Amino acid sequence: MTASVDVKASPDRLYGRHRGHPLRARQQRLMDQTLPRLRFAESAIADPATGFGRAPEQIWLEVGFGGGEHSLAQHAANPDVGYIACEVFENGLCSLLSRVVPEGGEETAPVPDTLRIWDEDARILLQRLPDASIDRMFLMFPDPWPKSRHAKRRFIHPETVKMAARILRPGAVWRVASDDPTYQAWVEEVMGAQDLFETAPPVKQRPEGWPPTRYEAKALQAGRQPFYWTFVRR
Repeated sequence: MTASVDVKASPDRLYGRHRGHPLRARQQRLMDQTLPRLRFAESAIADPATGFGRAPEQIWLEVGFGGGEHSLAQHAANPDVGYIACEVFENGLCSLLSRVVPEGGEETAPVPDTLRIWDEDARILLQRLPDASIDRMFLMFPDPWPKSRHAKRRFIHPETVKMAARILRPGAVWRVASDDPTYQAWVEEVMGAQDLFETAPPVKQRPEGWPPTRYEAKALQAGRQPFYWTFVRR
């Protein structure tokens, strides 16, 4: 690790916004009526398969789902997978929820059996999930926190890598994508210094089975080159 970056600092608090513009009436109903019906229950953390409407074949976890496009696409393509989608930003939560239930059905419309939302800091969940309980993990275009003094705020962090390795089963895949050059170099540095995951160089074309996101679209429109990594738990 570079001497200029305090990689030993523990990422023990959540940075960033919880809310953007004020919620509209529909969004508030989604937060008040729909989110509680899809929230991954704390009582299920010790046995995450019990947190779904029916027993899933595998459990996948996405950290910071943004607008929810990737989470919903993965859920639709893998209906037998229990998908835990993590996000704290209220407008992002509303974006996903608005695609799950129709307007007017916030309180009564059916919700998916195998999709659940964790709306607190994802690291709390990582700290509490059982060992080897997750089959796949996603980190799509996270906040890069580009300043060196903010390196401890990045989700890719030596301590977080250890947490991810603990909850992932041997052979489980962790997919990471970023369009930020500073974060891309940081991922290479951090993952190159650990021995819990098998690593390979990133690819520059989105692989098959990786649904697009709005952040990827913005990056490409702005001329930034996304990198896509696949790490495998040893």
